[in-house]
Amino acid sequence: MDYNDFSAIEKITDRHAAVIVEPIQGEAGVVVPKKGFLQALRQRCDETGTLLVFDEIQTGFGRTGSLFYFQQENVVPDILCCAKAMGGGMPLGAFIASKTMMQCLAENPMLGHITTFGGHPVSCAAALAQLRVLLDENIIATVAEKGALFKKILGNHPAIKEIRGEGLLLAVEMKSEKQCLQLFEKLTQNGIITDPFIFNTASFRIAPPLNITEEQIRECCEIIEKTIQLTIDN
Repeated sequence: MDYNDFSAIEKITDRHAAVIVEPIQGEAGVVVPKKGFLQALRQRCDETGTLLVFDEIQTGFGRTGSLFYFQQENVVPDILCCAKAMGGGMPLGAFIASKTMMQCLAENPMLGHITTFGGHPVSCAAALAQLRVLLDENIIATVAEKGALFKKILGNHPAIKEIRGEGLLLAVEMKSEKQCLQLFEKLTQNGIITDPFIFNTASFRIAPPLNITEEQIRECCEIIEKTIQLTIDN
């Protein structure tokens, strides 16, 4: 299915076991859902008995301004996949579902969902510690405002075609792939670590640590603007 295509939702029938979707498309260049798209997807899956699976590996754990992005859309998936930020720097992933659904994995084959090192105690301890920091220090509550500051400072630059995203998961799209690749190399030299998207090479990523300060955001934007000026405008 094409993302954000409401007409494509009708292709889902009772012959489909599941629909797997990133609620915000990551490597496509941070494509945000159109208003009502995820709700329509949820409704169709309910009508057909199809499981709705959200991949929040990039968007989870505060990245978009809430613990998980589905909370902003008021759409609860049947299965939630998490990783990356979940481990607080340690390797960890999770498959989250209801107890009834998890029991389906108990046979055919028995324990077919286990991994050798999945859920290692040290990784789980790190995950719990970073989750407590995110919640107890109210870090997630500051993410939306920080993302808005990036958009405000960089949004009017004539060389930038568009800035997309929620919170601190942003894509800055240049006017061409060539411009983006030139800028990417120069930004790295100037101390800004970024990278292009696998399926959108005209955009580069802004995804800093969630505890970035306003001062650091302004400094980062100043470097980006100066680098654009020296790399693109001339």
